[in-house]
Amino acid sequence: MSQFAVKKLLDTDLIAVRDVICNGECRHRSGEECSHATSLVFPYRGVFMRHVGRDDTVAEANQVLFFNRDEGYQISHPVEGGDACLSMDVPEPLLEELVPKEHRNPKGSRFVFNRQRLRTDARAQALVALLRHSLLRGTAETLEAETLGLTLVRRAVGERTARAATASAGRQKLVDRAKLALSADLTRRWTLAEIAREAGVSPVYLTQVFQQVEGTPLYRYQLRLRLARALDLLGSYDDLTQLGLELGFSSHSHFSSTFRQAYGRTPAEFQRFAGLR
Repeated sequence: MSQFAVKKLLDTDLIAVRDVICNGECRHRSGEECSHATSLVFPYRGVFMRHVGRDDTVAEANQVLFFNRDEGYQISHPVEGGDACLSMDVPEPLLEELVPKEHRNPKGSRFVFNRQRLRTDARAQALVALLRHSLLRGTAETLEAETLGLTLVRRAVGERTARAATASAGRQKLVDRAKLALSADLTRRWTLAEIAREAGVSPVYLTQVFQQVEGTPLYRYQLRLRLARALDLLGSYDDLTQLGLELGFSSHSHFSSTFRQAYGRTPAEFQRFAGLR
């Protein structure tokens, strides 16, 4: 059985969009792989690690990953459950227009991202879900899908919305351990002490370093992971109260108000807006 399932959702002169699902059976590092196109990859379910040389990146629903054409990399799955991503190929001349200079390598004759990932915001998460759901259900015409895709790219790399992690290798590894613990069980009502034990540091130090590296508090980071999972599952649930409870929210009102604060719509409103109901 193949480890990957790839479904092409859109393929035009401007953008190619694929839904990529990996079962995560291979837990150790994969063999060397190579990107054949410059891509932006938006994880929306699960978690994996991407290794480029000595640079390791935790890939989950709060990130966008950049795959440069002809760049070698490896993938591993330290957490069970596999992952799913929306992958977008964008022509390099178009990326030259969309991507700010601080995210590009100024050397060379072709476009190259100068980092592995950026942290995305709630609006980008919502756009990923809207684009994926509408293409899977066939409710988006080509022009609409292209516009949504380019809007997502602009949002993900925008000067005002994108966030690059700035940290020493040691602090980044500490934060990554906390991310993997959270991603392993999104529904668990973690205490700070429990996460700190997983990361191998004190609770105070963890909160300080996580805020410095990711630019957001640890609890809010976990909340965004839960909400991203809700976006993924909205098309599969009629009972939204049950969905909220399964994701660790204390009540339907808690789930609904938190979702609306992040995405501007309640879960039921987003279902209708995305054509899921």
